[in-house]
Amino acid sequence: MTTVIAQTTTRPEHPRTTTMSPLDLSARPAASHSPINAKVIALELRRVLRNKRTMIFVIAFPIVMFLFIAAQITGAQDSMGPALANVGAYIMVSMAVYGAIMATTSAGASVSIERASGWSRQLRLTPLRPTAYLLAKVIAALALGALATAVTFATGALTGRAHMPAEAWWECGLAVVAGSMVFAAFGLFMGYLLPSENAMQFLGPILAILSIFGGIFSAPIDPESGFGQIAQLTPIYGLGQIAHWPLSVTASGAHDAFQLSWVVNVVAWGAIFALGAAWRFRKDTARV
Repeated sequence: MTTVIAQTTTRPEHPRTTTMSPLDLSARPAASHSPINAKVIALELRRVLRNKRTMIFVIAFPIVMFLFIAAQITGAQDSMGPALANVGAYIMVSMAVYGAIMATTSAGASVSIERASGWSRQLRLTPLRPTAYLLAKVIAALALGALATAVTFATGALTGRAHMPAEAWWECGLAVVAGSMVFAAFGLFMGYLLPSENAMQFLGPILAILSIFGGIFSAPIDPESGFGQIAQLTPIYGLGQIAHWPLSVTASGAHDAFQLSWVVNVVAWGAIFALGAAWRFRKDTARV
């Protein structure tokens, strides 16, 4: 009996070759060429406005400072010489400047917390342009500065402590908000320079000292005096002088002379802080 044994020969299979297809870049969202990203700006504004500690500080601090200082000064209701504004209006504008620079600096310096948490690194792995991210920070800082200015001005008007011509209200407010952009750049610079746990603890006293030497907590400065010479070198001096200038209007419509050196002070310090922020930002992105 013949047994036929069928032997199966197992032939080795040919190894499968996997063709690596090129990465489909069309599936990724393309980076917008515009530095304005509405979604990022809206996200940043929501984040800032939901921060209860920041909001309490921005709203309550300038109000308390204005009411406290105005109550301590005798003659706060008196007029400032021939000008139509009173001393209370001068104090109100000073506290609006201080509140706005504190608000914009804190909003800009929040980047230090985002760096520590890894959020800024995650954003750099997306198609989001760096300029759009920085612009969102600046816009959120200006929104906080505008809020601090608005609540201070509202307090001065509602309490009757501040009196000045109608046009001076919006002129002073616009000067404060626009000038506070310098300190949004300052906050960004310090936020990239300082560790997250020390940013505002360091910046709060620094801003207070700069405000003292910049004349925010004092009467109008004589630029020829020794104190005036020092004040002109601080980054707050130009902003303070420009913000207070509309208060010098008289019944005839005349103002005190406007000094170009005030604008030079604001622009120069703004350029220094912006360049510092750009320098630190490039060093931070180089580590990704």
